[in-house]
Amino acid sequence: MTALTLSTAGAATLRADALVVGVAKGPKGPIVAAGAEAVDKAYDGKLAGVLDALGASGAEGEITKLPAPAGLKVPVVLAVGLGSVPEKDESFDEEVLRRAAGAAARALHGTKKAAFALPLEDASAVTAVAEGALLGAYAFTAYQGGENKVRKEAKGAAPKAPLAEVALLGAKPRDKEHKAAIERAAVVAAEVNVARDLVNTPPNDLTPEAFAAVASAAAKENGIKVQVLDEKALLKGGYGGIMGVGKGSENLPRLVKLTYTHPKAEKTLAFVGKGITYDSGGISLKPAGHNETMKCDMAGAAAVFASVVAAAKLGLKVNVTGWLALAENMPSGSATKPGDVLRMYSGKTVEVLNTDAEGRLVLGDALTKASEDNPDAIVDVATLTGAMVLALGDRTFGIMSNDDAFRTSIHEIAEEVGESSWPMPLPAELRKTMDSPTADIANMGVRMGGGLVAGLFLQEFVGEGITWAHLDIAGPAFHEGAPHGYTPKGGTGSAVRTLVRLAERTATGDLG
Repeated sequence: MTALTLSTAGAATLRADALVVGVAKGPKGPIVAAGAEAVDKAYDGKLAGVLDALGASGAEGEITKLPAPAGLKVPVVLAVGLGSVPEKDESFDEEVLRRAAGAAARALHGTKKAAFALPLEDASAVTAVAEGALLGAYAFTAYQGGENKVRKEAKGAAPKAPLAEVALLGAKPRDKEHKAAIERAAVVAAEVNVARDLVNTPPNDLTPEAFAAVASAAAKENGIKVQVLDEKALLKGGYGGIMGVGKGSENLPRLVKLTYTHPKAEKTLAFVGKGITYDSGGISLKPAGHNETMKCDMAGAAAVFASVVAAAKLGLKVNVTGWLALAENMPSGSATKPGDVLRMYSGKTVEVLNTDAEGRLVLGDALTKASEDNPDAIVDVATLTGAMVLALGDRTFGIMSNDDAFRTSIHEIAEEVGESSWPMPLPAELRKTMDSPTADIANMGVRMGGGLVAGLFLQEFVGEGITWAHLDIAGPAFHEGAPHGYTPKGGTGSAVRTLVRLAERTATGDLG
């Protein structure tokens, strides 16, 4: 993990391998942002002109590297674009700062130490820059750069290591709010990166059993109670949804319960995560071209796991229970078939019309089990439907809920922490499209509005009177394009920051 410090040194005196400054897009060319005054002075007040001559405009995320002048103790200055200059008396948006810091950190892979002289007007800006830098410095290299055992002299090209140390300039190390800001940023970013690692891990290594082992080890390390139900316990307990999905694989399912409690907590949250460690579609096999990234189908469980650990590390005054519904969906002679009827943990029967609609089956069991504890609210997180990607694109997750106010609160929290989301409805008329002549409900309804149909299915398994929300992160959980801002290629850790902020708000009673 990249080291993070608040430095009392000035931009002109700190020794580092690179110095990051912000540049905004002004009406007549680039403008050097606050925090870089000493750097501009080292360029005789002409830094903006130099950047303009190099073609820099100040557009968001734009990176321009230039040699440092003699007055600085760094060899390189990296200018990162912040977009348009804010209106009078306004500050740069926190997400703009977060993305800029992330873009700069990505550009500095292979660098040991970088000083960040970006605008830090308050503790919120400190949090944003720190988070962005730590998230941008992420790299998944566990499977790269190894020795070739056939030709021992030939080794794979070692990838550049992430930026090793970030020093924030302009903050106040002795200020309680600033100190708390970087401590929180370090915890949250570390757990987002843990979720990213899990999503990026190949499915031959991250089986349900292996995921459960990772969760158990982290839980014990952080004072979190853990319970793991293996296939025998799941069969005995009547978890027909989880077992129905996972019984076609040699890697059998697990249901993991993580329990973080605080002695002064007055509220309890339950987070439920879909953890399909690999999704072939089962007997309803996915077509060619749709299998390659299906290791990411456990991103919801990764987000839930990371969020519970973050809550424990932050010592939040709220009880948080995490449920990881882990299974591998594979075709075999023992796999569930289209037309089979499963008896869920709740007692409801489900006619399986499509074995590739498996996430809702494992979540159904986990939601029922989570409801037994009667929490104040349940939030499930899942890469559930391609329909949600069609509706909202690949950077925005959908939010459905049985409580409009709760749905609005989660949407506002997500936007606050920089995770794009959008409220979605649960149209009652779509429920009847899941009616089955054979069972209590089918796992499929009409194709149009498929993401909403999935939400309605899940609602059937939430305990009566319990506030519930469903986050469909199918779009933003795994990024296949070029990295941008603090978002890497591959696993993103989507929803972790939203869940952590929800827990914080619940702990302080500041939830609308």
